[in-house]
Amino acid sequence: MANTRNWKLLTSLAFATIATGCAAQQVEPVIKGLPPVPVTASGETDPVGTGRADAADDPAIWVNPANPGRALIVATDKKAGIHVYDLTGKDIAFIRGGLVNNVDVVGNIVAASDRNDGVNAHIALFRLDPDKPSLTALGRAAAGTGEAYGFCLKKTAPGAPLTAALILKDGTVRVGPLTVDGPAPTFAPQWEHKIPTQSEGCVFDGDTLYVGEEDAGIWRLIQKGAAADAALVAPVDNRRLVADVEGLATIDHKGQRYLLASSQGDNAYAVFKLPSMDYVGRFAVTAGSFGATSETDGIEAVAGNFGPAFPGGLFLAQDGDNAPKAQNFKLVRWDRIAAALGL
Repeated sequence: MANTRNWKLLTSLAFATIATGCAAQQVEPVIKGLPPVPVTASGETDPVGTGRADAADDPAIWVNPANPGRALIVATDKKAGIHVYDLTGKDIAFIRGGLVNNVDVVGNIVAASDRNDGVNAHIALFRLDPDKPSLTALGRAAAGTGEAYGFCLKKTAPGAPLTAALILKDGTVRVGPLTVDGPAPTFAPQWEHKIPTQSEGCVFDGDTLYVGEEDAGIWRLIQKGAAADAALVAPVDNRRLVADVEGLATIDHKGQRYLLASSQGDNAYAVFKLPSMDYVGRFAVTAGSFGATSETDGIEAVAGNFGPAFPGGLFLAQDGDNAPKAQNFKLVRWDRIAAALGL
C-alpha cells in the first residue's frame, strides 16, 4: 500500500479532531469520486492472525476443476503467511511464509510475491491440497534484484505451463514462465517494462496484462519482444478512480468481460468493459450484516454457481478497517453487484 494511505488517514483524522474538538474519529474520504451504487456483503472471513496492523492484503479464489461449484479462498496476511478459507469465511488452513504480499492460484499451485528479502525479489510457491485442506511449501523462485510487491498468474488450463507477472515496488514489471518441477522453482522473465512509480495490483486478460500504478491509474501492457507496448488506459481522475489504485480483477458476465479496480482513496470499486476499457460504473460495499469495506487493497472475482450463498459468482475485497478485530476479507454476491450496475 502506498504512502498516500498514511497521508489520507492523517488528513482525515486531523479534520475529525478539528471538527469535534475531541478524540479523532473515522470520517468520509477527503476526495470522493462519482457516486457508487451500494451493495452489502453476504459474508466475511475470519480475521487474519496479525492484529493491530495493516496485514490482510490480497485474495485469490481456487475453483475445483472436478466440481466447479466448490471453491476456496486463498489470502495473504502479509506479515505472516497465507490463509485458506471456505466460503463461509472459516479459516481452515494456514502456512507461515513471512512477508508474502500478493497471491494467485492456478490449478493447485499457489504463488505469492515474497518480500522477505528486501534487496532481491522472490516468488514463494505452495501446493494446495483442498481435501485436507493444507498448503505445502514448494520453495522460492529467484526473481532478480528489487523488492517484490505485486503478483499475478495467467489463467491457463490444468497442467499447462505457468506464466507469472511480478511487480517490483518501484514499478518494474517482469513477466515470464514460472516452473515448479525440478529441485527448486524457477522464474525466467521473458519481457520487462518500467512503470513510472509505485505499482502493485495486476491481472492478466489472455496475453494482455493490466497493472495498477497507485497514484496514476491502470496500464495495459502487451509484450513486444523483450519489452512491452504500454498505454495508460484508465487514469486517476478523482471521478472513476481515486488514488490509490490497488487490486485488479476480471470477471465474465453475460458474454462480456469486465475489469474491476479498487479505488482505494474513496472506498469504492470501478468497473470497465474489456478490451475497450469503456467505463461502466462504480460500486461500494456499504454497512450491512458484515460491515462495509474501506481502504481496500486486493480484490478478486469469479463467475459461477457456488451454491445458495453465491449463485451468480463471487467478489472478494480486503477490508482495511475491520475494527475491533484484525483485518479480513468480505464476500459479496456478484449477481447483486451486476444488478446494481445494470449489467
